[in-house]
Amino acid sequence: MNYLRGFIPWIAFAIVPSADWQWGAVLGLAVGIALLAKDQKAGVAAESLILERSTVVYFAVLTAVAFAVPHSPLSHYSGALSLGWLAVTAWATLAVGRPFTTGIAKRQAPPEVWNTPVFRRINVVITAVWAAAFTLTAATLSAVYAAGLDSTVSIPVQVVGFALPAMFTARYPDRVRARLQQTAR
Repeated sequence: MNYLRGFIPWIAFAIVPSADWQWGAVLGLAVGIALLAKDQKAGVAAESLILERSTVVYFAVLTAVAFAVPHSPLSHYSGALSLGWLAVTAWATLAVGRPFTTGIAKRQAPPEVWNTPVFRRINVVITAVWAAAFTLTAATLSAVYAAGLDSTVSIPVQVVGFALPAMFTARYPDRVRARLQQTAR
């Protein structure tokens, strides 16, 4: 479940009440920097750190905005903004042909499969699922916030927005491998 590790700063940010969004942004930034520094020190390849770098950029900007304009209306939409940023990150990696999940998958998969069309296709599909989930969750959260609904609605939306693509990510590669083994017989 290495792919979930990259979301730890986002989870840390999400657990801080929205009234304290400045401190949530600081927490997300601190956790993001710590994870990135640890991975860089360990020699993790740059392509494996796309999500971590994007996270640090987002939380650095959010922290600056949150302290410069603490009562900004953006504070009410910080969850949707966060997921929107993740969506942009995921879609951008697909657009440039470097799905963000590829580097994460390379931490778990043997090097001999890294350049195969199947490995690439699996990561394109998984990244597209994450991108779609981020997009839909951001849009849904925007509607929830605009309607004035509270965390009893927004928290389950966010949980589902992460749980469904996480379950897909955990199962999809095995389904593809099983299908390929069936075809090879």
